[in-house]
Amino acid sequence: MTHDEPSRPQRDETARATSDAEAEAAPPTDDAPASGRPTDDALASGDAEPADEGPGEAVTDGAAPRRRRVPALVVTALAAVLVLVALTLPNEVDLLAPAAFLRIPVEGLVAVALLLVLPARPRRVLATLLGALLGLVLVLTIVDLGFSTVLDRPFDLIADWAFLAAGAEFLAESYGRAAQVGAVVAAVAAVVAVPVLVTLSVRRLAGVAARHRVASTRAATALAAAWVVCAVLGAQVVPGLPVAADTVATGVYDRAGQVRSGLHDQERLRTQLAGDPFQDAPGDQLLTGLRGKDVLVTFVESYGRVAVEDPELAPEVDAILDDGTRQLRAAGYGSRSAFLTSSTTGGGSWLAHATLMSGIRADNQLRYTNLVRSDRLTLNGAFRRAGWRTSLVMPALTRAWPEADFFAPDRVYSAEDLGYRGPTFSFSSPPDQFTLEAFQRAERAPGHAPVMAEIPLLSSHIPWSPVPKLVDWDDLGDGSVFTGTNRAPRADEGTRRAYRKSIVYSLRTLISYVQRYGDENLVLVFLGDHQPARSITGEGADKDVPITIVAKDPAVLDRISGWGWQDGLNPAPDAPVWPMESFRDRFLRTFGPQSRTHS
Repeated sequence: MTHDEPSRPQRDETARATSDAEAEAAPPTDDAPASGRPTDDALASGDAEPADEGPGEAVTDGAAPRRRRVPALVVTALAAVLVLVALTLPNEVDLLAPAAFLRIPVEGLVAVALLLVLPARPRRVLATLLGALLGLVLVLTIVDLGFSTVLDRPFDLIADWAFLAAGAEFLAESYGRAAQVGAVVAAVAAVVAVPVLVTLSVRRLAGVAARHRVASTRAATALAAAWVVCAVLGAQVVPGLPVAADTVATGVYDRAGQVRSGLHDQERLRTQLAGDPFQDAPGDQLLTGLRGKDVLVTFVESYGRVAVEDPELAPEVDAILDDGTRQLRAAGYGSRSAFLTSSTTGGGSWLAHATLMSGIRADNQLRYTNLVRSDRLTLNGAFRRAGWRTSLVMPALTRAWPEADFFAPDRVYSAEDLGYRGPTFSFSSPPDQFTLEAFQRAERAPGHAPVMAEIPLLSSHIPWSPVPKLVDWDDLGDGSVFTGTNRAPRADEGTRRAYRKSIVYSLRTLISYVQRYGDENLVLVFLGDHQPARSITGEGADKDVPITIVAKDPAVLDRISGWGWQDGLNPAPDAPVWPMESFRDRFLRTFGPQSRTHS
């Protein structure tokens, strides 16, 4: 042993001292976090609350193991992104862009201020409540985006629940039961998962803010000042979306307005129904200008103004209409056309049907429900009161439909009643040609009484693929002639090209029907129910749809000479535009005994 080498007891004591020093400097274990502070995992789950540091005290994660620090930072960043999206996501698809999230949400600033001043337990409760509320707001905003894409308007909390069921039915009819079940399961899972994830995110961010109180206070103060400056200057990164955002507050206020409006709708409807000049009119004073005529009101699904004016769609559609005008004129028929502004767009055909027939604007499901429960005289009912046999031909009707009574039909023809035995096409319906042929056989056989029919034609219903072919009327039979038609989805399904082809087919079918079955007593009114979805119309489209009246008897068209409608099947851009709800009253006045012409 050298002189410099310590003795064994000295070495042992030195080792113990070194071990104690290393133990003091060692990071805490998972089971024993430093200073009694909970781990990030505990904070994320909401099971623990961080200790509040005093003014100026800095708390860092430097003691946490690196293998846990990085995932924790990633989770916190994802939580911040989700909360920012929930606070700033616009509810209109036109405004949806990455830059839409470069905004300062005032609701977030207020929430941070409240969370920083509260003690631990109240802060945890408030974070949970705010997170759950924000999660529900995000769910509704996502639903708004879907409605904005299809119907060009936000979801109505009071009136639009029926559209969800209609959407599920559309999936089943167009894509099969499996697609419907899958979509419903995914939607339910999202409705549950989104609020849960947002709530956990808010709780996590609240814990982070509490552990970094000074830095959070400074950041919130700076952002609040920036919000005020941007609000004063009206700063915008995306046109229509101010940087000084109040998206959630505005959305909640608008929802409250929707609820108030919905609750008072029945009272407003009662006011509109009062004083109807035709409500108690005797039958011999109604529709005298159409005595002995067969009047068909046919709605062509999704036949909107875009079909006759869009540069990509109109050339082929206009060619069919212009050629049809010439063919019908050569056969002795006249026609007049204009536009009506529908009560809906992208979907909700039944709203348009009720609007046209009742003369009351039905632009949401609540209004429709209240309307069909009233005793309003519909156009169908006026024909029935005046002595016509009335029928509703519903090629996609497969279940009970109590609302039919509102339209006063003598007969409702469901899908089964039409006797179709071929393959179904769009929205599980027979081709338009077969629908018209089935109606002709049932209601316009030789020697029949005058009939008024409302007939929706569905071959132009989304997904617009496949499109049937026009066949010889004598070959239609029970529809088996369409067996073997290629029904596999095509690459253009749901596209503008497929939409154009479906509209062309429906219009050709109507023109061919007049040529085949028209006579001196046929009066055909055909119109669109609504514009197609925004994917077809583009942004900023109106709700206008073409409407045309075709008749061989010149006296019928003489009656509407005061309307200013244009000659032919194809309305020009400057053709008159009427609200759809105005049609019933004008039609009843014009073809009543009191006036031969009425503008």
